[in-house]
Amino acid sequence: MVTAKKPAKIKKVTPVKAKPVQAPLPIAVKPEIDDKEKYFPAVGRRKESIARVRLFTKKSTDADTHEQALIMVNGKSYTEYFSDVNLQHIVETPLHKLKSINRFKATVLVNGGGISSQANAIKHGLARALILFDVNFRRKLKKSGLLTRDSRAKERRKYGLKKARKAPQWNKR
Repeated sequence: MVTAKKPAKIKKVTPVKAKPVQAPLPIAVKPEIDDKEKYFPAVGRRKESIARVRLFTKKSTDADTHEQALIMVNGKSYTEYFSDVNLQHIVETPLHKLKSINRFKATVLVNGGGISSQANAIKHGLARALILFDVNFRRKLKKSGLLTRDSRAKERRKYGLKKARKAPQWNKR
């Protein structure tokens, strides 16, 4: 005896109205400099920090600071962002080596890592951007070691240990 199967009921699918897509929130603060202005982009890295640098030539209309560079880090002045004077000197290093502290202005978007590695990432990015501006700067920057990426990073943790090399306390008896 063969029984006939009943046809499955087909549910009517009502179309879902699409919601308007919102633009994603900006991850980083947009710099206050016109994007129409010509710039030299570069990326600097150190540990987990990544710095995206845009180097501009300074114009006569820009604010004049004799002893400080005009560098904006994540929408703030680099002296505000790095409260420690030593970190400020690290950021300025490529410009000091070329004796052109007042010749350029830069905007930097930096994220990841700690404050010290961010300063070193900015230093690396600035040095790379300066080479894009003028290839003759390469010799001086290379000689002072500013173009070499510092590849030191935290060592991975191994199983059976508490940290990369620290073992749990061992007792003989």
